[in-house]
Amino acid sequence: MADLLKGKVCLVTGAGRGIGRAIAQQFAKEGAIVYANEVRQGAVDEWLTDDLFSNSIIPLYFNISDESEAKGAFKQIKDKRGRLDVLVNNAGIEYNELIGMISPKHMTKMFEVNVYGTIEMLQLASRVMARQPEGGSIINISSMVGVKGNKGQLVYSATKGAVIAITKSAAKELGSKNIRVNSIAPGLTKTEMMDAADQEKLKDRINNISMGRIAQPLDIANACVFLASDLSSYVSGQVIGVEGCTIM
Repeated sequence: MADLLKGKVCLVTGAGRGIGRAIAQQFAKEGAIVYANEVRQGAVDEWLTDDLFSNSIIPLYFNISDESEAKGAFKQIKDKRGRLDVLVNNAGIEYNELIGMISPKHMTKMFEVNVYGTIEMLQLASRVMARQPEGGSIINISSMVGVKGNKGQLVYSATKGAVIAITKSAAKELGSKNIRVNSIAPGLTKTEMMDAADQEKLKDRINNISMGRIAQPLDIANACVFLASDLSSYVSGQVIGVEGCTIM
């Protein structure tokens, strides 16, 4: 433990599994107090059994795309801790559908969570951070498909491209308040969602990764630790690809 985040109060959305869970755990290992958000009741408690995290990770259940619930969650953090140093916008929904087969229902849901939810969380966090002399750090999890696109992921790519645009605009607007806004763009990452995918269809994409393996959630979490810590105090408006040098 390097204590890179000692004393920082952090909120990580979508922390029930995969990348979000790894971020929450790694932040806690680095000394942070972490509010681990999920929409499904009990999703964080299912893995929060290690004594290492019992005093440093607090489950916080709310829907990020519900304005009332989100405001209530931020009020809870502010009332208890008096501050918020780091927000990681990780929560997201993914449906992969080919052009001509895109479901309007799925499209609406992806934009509600991936885009509108991200904007709502960013707004609420910035209001808290703007009152702190030291500001804060907002980290938006996008995706390499938001940078380069991918077959069968038109809508998902569009939402993640929007997250990148949100990051760049917010960084310019919030910089004067000492609030840094950056994005991590993962490539293929070994999560529960990835394990459930058709592995045969993923072979070509895996073969295009120069480093010869797909990312582990910890790879993404470690990049988030850098952006959350004071090591990145002069880094803002950036999109950092964590994708093993993938040829897309």
